[in-house]
Amino acid sequence: MKSKFLTGLMFLGLALLAGAEAKKAERPSFKNPTLTIDSSALSEGRAPALTSYADVLDAIRPAVVSVYSTKTVRQEIPPLLRRLYGPNLQGQEERLDGLGSGVIISSDGYILTNNHVVADADELKVRLNDERELIARVVGTDPKTDIAVIKIDADKLPAATLADSDKMRIGDIVFAIGNPLGVGQTVTMGIISATGRRVGILDDGGYEDFIQTDAAINLGNSGGALIDAKGRLIGINSAIISNNQGSIGIGFAIPVNLARSIMSSLIATGTVARGYLGVATEPLTPDLAESFGLPRETKGVVISDITPATGPAAKAGLKREDIITAVNNKTVTSRDDLRLMIAETAPGTKISVKYLREGKPMTVEVMLDRLQDDSGPDGELLPGVKISPLTDDLRREMRVDERVDGIVITDISAHSVYADIFPVGAIIEQINRTPVADLGSAKRALHDGRNMALINYRGAYRYVVFHVR
Repeated sequence: MKSKFLTGLMFLGLALLAGAEAKKAERPSFKNPTLTIDSSALSEGRAPALTSYADVLDAIRPAVVSVYSTKTVRQEIPPLLRRLYGPNLQGQEERLDGLGSGVIISSDGYILTNNHVVADADELKVRLNDERELIARVVGTDPKTDIAVIKIDADKLPAATLADSDKMRIGDIVFAIGNPLGVGQTVTMGIISATGRRVGILDDGGYEDFIQTDAAINLGNSGGALIDAKGRLIGINSAIISNNQGSIGIGFAIPVNLARSIMSSLIATGTVARGYLGVATEPLTPDLAESFGLPRETKGVVISDITPATGPAAKAGLKREDIITAVNNKTVTSRDDLRLMIAETAPGTKISVKYLREGKPMTVEVMLDRLQDDSGPDGELLPGVKISPLTDDLRREMRVDERVDGIVITDISAHSVYADIFPVGAIIEQINRTPVADLGSAKRALHDGRNMALINYRGAYRYVVFHVR
């Protein structure tokens, strides 16, 4: 049976996922990098035959680097042993090393890579093409697209030129560059096999829009470059599908247009702000199109529900049974198309929505709001701060009185700006004087700027002031 996995997970011997706590200073400010962009199409019709791409690749190869990570994990202690020997019982620590790749995208040291290459790492090192090794710091990560931005302190670095990945075509020649299996920088060649792939590699709630390629990608290639025949960056290599954990010609890369939009948000704020339209939709099947009096081949999605009058779509006048056909002149053919288009757009942006109402084509401008991710009870409340509802099992394990309600901080990334503010194991009972019981209610209680939380830590209550950007 074929297995799906992420190529950059090279932490050998990793069996347990508990991370070690570490102190992290306030997040430094980052300035926007200067990018080189060539948005022209790869070719205008027939291209002459070539016998070598060496000259094309010479310019881009120095911009592809190796990323080495170090992570300390602590053995998880079963609840039974904690009850027998006390809550302070600690598991054995183990140091794990990982390997991935990255792409320098500005001469002052910004590097694009995969989230799974740097996730929870205690230390990151980057090896340049000239064999220099430099310490890297995490600027921001986005697990939902598997993109991360890291930074090294250096200047006058070779930087990749970014293409317009929307203009690539199936059949275009591409090259994958990275450090597979730690053998050193390697270039492999193939074509674009497909675009817009959604294959369920990322966790539920992820945003997939992969370029599929048959250029060989192996472990260690994650975060490396997918290059077109002009030597421009068109994607960040991310994953493969294989039945033997090796390349069988089905590899996936994140389009550089998507990676660039995520990068801009991460550099500016350390988080990703996604747009929110405020509609629920259903696919427009041929039978459904016919029932609306439309040709069976009509493409789009049907608005099946809409948020109250305060939502962006409702404010703009969209209604149930409207059929969305395009956003900013990009055709919408599925719910995933619409979800990705909206998520890629920054909150506060006006978008043009084309739709059909009773068969008549119409257009409206919608000002997007910010998406609040309330997809489940567990998740990330603040960047790097993971929470869980206070379940009966957690109550027993933590010896918490049954009268206490709230959410438990289960993990804090060492790179989070909140690492020095909240302790792991603290119970947040209120945010801004509003009781909270799960991720959704906690996020709704937050607002931009100064916030206040009432926490219960080991039976002692205190108020914590923190800021949300």
